[in-house]
Formats: sequence, structure tokens, C-alpha cells
Amino acid sequence: MQTNFTEAQLRDPGIARANEILRACVHCGFCTATCPTYQVLGDELDSPRGRIYLIKDMLENDRPADAKTVKHIDRCLSCLACMTTCPSGVHYMHLVDHARAHIEKTYRRPWRDRALRWVLARVIPYPTRFRLALLGAKMARPFARLLPDARLRAMVAMAPKQVPPVSRNDDPQVFPATGERRMRVALMTGCAQKALNTDINDATIRLLRRLGCEVVVARGAGCCGALTHHMGREGESHAAARANIRAWMAEKRAGGLDAIVINTSGCGTTVKDYGHMFRTTDLAGDAGQIAALACDVTELLARLKPEARAPEPLRVAYHAACSLQHGQKVTAAPKSLLKAAGFEVVEPADPHLCCGSAGTYNLLQPEISGELKRRKVATLEARQPQVIAAGNIGCMMQIGSGTAIPVVHTVELIDWATGGPKPRALTGGA
Repeated sequence: MQTNFTEAQLRDPGIARANEILRACVHCGFCTATCPTYQVLGDELDSPRGRIYLIKDMLENDRPADAKTVKHIDRCLSCLACMTTCPSGVHYMHLVDHARAHIEKTYRRPWRDRALRWVLARVIPYPTRFRLALLGAKMARPFARLLPDARLRAMVAMAPKQVPPVSRNDDPQVFPATGERRMRVALMTGCAQKALNTDINDATIRLLRRLGCEVVVARGAGCCGALTHHMGREGESHAAARANIRAWMAEKRAGGLDAIVINTSGCGTTVKDYGHMFRTTDLAGDAGQIAALACDVTELLARLKPEARAPEPLRVAYHAACSLQHGQKVTAAPKSLLKAAGFEVVEPADPHLCCGSAGTYNLLQPEISGELKRRKVATLEARQPQVIAAGNIGCMMQIGSGTAIPVVHTVELIDWATGGPKPRALTGGA
């Protein structure tokens, strides 16, 4: 694609990166075939190619974002299926992230939108606040139909039936390896996950210790910054990322780290991009080291090769989270681990398509998200599984709200197959 940025514009690192990405695009349209929003809406401007044209026009002309551009960029899930499909290697993620930051700086949203986004940014990344918000949403559920905004109704519907008690495993501490130590790893405990489902971190810690890992929950580490990053709120997202980089580098320098383990794939995609995020700052070196150490829990498990045996013969439908399969290109490890443990693994039709969760997308775009959920649940249920496994808490909540089939994290099944407790979702627990 031909671009016409001025020399002055190209001195901005963000514009220079956008220029590289735009020039890689050859207008082929392969991305439209795998874009979930284009599949649902059928509008070229709701495809990656259409959004690329909108972003190019906005950035080249150095103009504030307008309502039309904002509408179509907001509808993007950032599922990154287009990056998997693209034959030219267009790094759409960096481009749309830059566009969102430009929108945040130059466009004044209607007050309701501003208020909603402010609340999401101030609540979800903070586990205690989020836990209180979930309890409030539970109380408001009987009155949800009276709420005038579909997004508010979606927020109320998001609350689980049971908000789990706080797990002390999420506190900063060091868990010794069981037996001989093979590795020392930091576990990212996340933010929303600690309020929504404490079983995932608990299972991860048990499993890693059993496999010879000393597990560190670093003091000062918290939200990865993804939620605010995808809203274009760079100041907040970079502050969260900086805190993590400093916390993990302190552990690395004090006792060494072989890996930073992440069991929420949406977070993993962001942490692995810290090197790019801070490439022009004084944190560039540390950020690059942290990004290189980051891995999905199934990537580490594939290296550790657990001896696992399924306690029961279960038919498991594996849902590939977009942030894992497209964002991190981790596709084989989760399925291989489950198969090696003796579970029967099946996949839904169109496994590349998003479930509609996408961070806060299900709260900000509930209609599109709801249609994508309906389609994903239908394809999963068509395989008649006894349980659905996924590697991202957002996907688990989204799919779980649309089916009666139990939904668990992949690591819960591997933990169970190596001597841990049966996942609570399979015992009838919340």
C-alpha cells in the first residue's frame, strides 16, 4: 500500500511503525474471510482491510478521529485472526493499538461512553474493586431489564452466580518446588481472574510445584495493562506494565527466573509485547527481557512433559482463545497435553473465529458479542462434549454464560490428571 506521510510525521516512532505496517498491506482481502465482525455485519469497513483504510486516512492527514472511524474501530475485537490469515505479514495489532491511542487523544465520546469506559478502567484491573462490583451486579440482576442501556444490562449479566472467596495463593510469596527444583518461575496472577475464578491460579501453582518449579508471586505485579491498552488509554496501561516489569526484574535479579508463566492468554499476548511497547524508553532492555521470559502455561508444560493420566474418560471440546492461537501462535500445546493425558479432544467448526469476549468487548458491544457467543456455543455443543476447555478467563465466562456444559481451564484438567483435585465445575460447584 502506498503511503504519503511527511518526514516530520515519520519522526514519531508510532507513525513510523504504522507506516511500515500500512506499506506491507497489498489489499488482497484474505483477512475478510476470517474476520468475525465482517462475518456478522457484512460491512467492508468492519473488516481489517476497511479499518486499515480508515486508519491510514486518519493518520496520514493528521486529523482528529471522527465518529465514523471511531464506530468501526470500536467494533474491532482485536482477535487478530487477520494476522494469522494475512499472507503479507501485516501486523494489524500494532496498527489498531496506535489508532485507538490516537482516538483517545483526539475524539470526545458522548458522556455515557466516557463514563462507562472510565468505570471499566477504574474497576476491572483492580481485584478488590471488581469483586465488589460483581457483588453489586448480582444484587442488581433482578432489575436488569429495567436498565436503559444494553451495555449496563451486559455488565449485570456478567456477574457469576457465586463470587469465589479470596485465595491467599494470590498474595506475594514463594511456593517451593515439590521434590527437586527444576525451575524458578514467576506466576502472573492477573486481575479480573482473581475475582472471577480463583481455581485457575490454585491449579497452576499445584501443578507447577508438582513438576519441580519454585513458583514466585512477585510483590508489586498486577494487571498486565491489556484492558486499558485496548481502550487507547496509554498512560494507564503503560503504568501497569511498568510495575510488572520492575517487579519481575527485581525477582530475576534477586533469585533468577526461568520463565514468567501466564495462564490468561489475553494477558500473555500483551506481556509478550512489552518489548515493543517500551522500545523507545529507558525500560527497553528490561521490557525486552520480560517479554522473552513470558510464556503461556501450556508452553511451559510442553517443556516439562507432565506424566498425566485422566482419572475419567472425558470428551473435551477445546476452545482456542484468539489471544492464544492468533496473538501468541500457541496452537498445538494445549491439545497435545490434553490428549497425552488421555482425554478425548475435539474441536468445533471454525475454531479460528472469536467467541465475542475480547476483554471488555462483550460489555461495550453486547449485540455483536452476543451473536458471536451464540455461534461459538452452537459449534461447541455440536461436538457433544462433556466439558469445554479454554485457556482464557474471558472466553470461559463468555462461553459459560451460554451453555450448560461445564467450562474449565486447560490447566485444571492437567492438574487433575497429575494428582490434583477434580475441577470444581465438574463436581457441580460454581
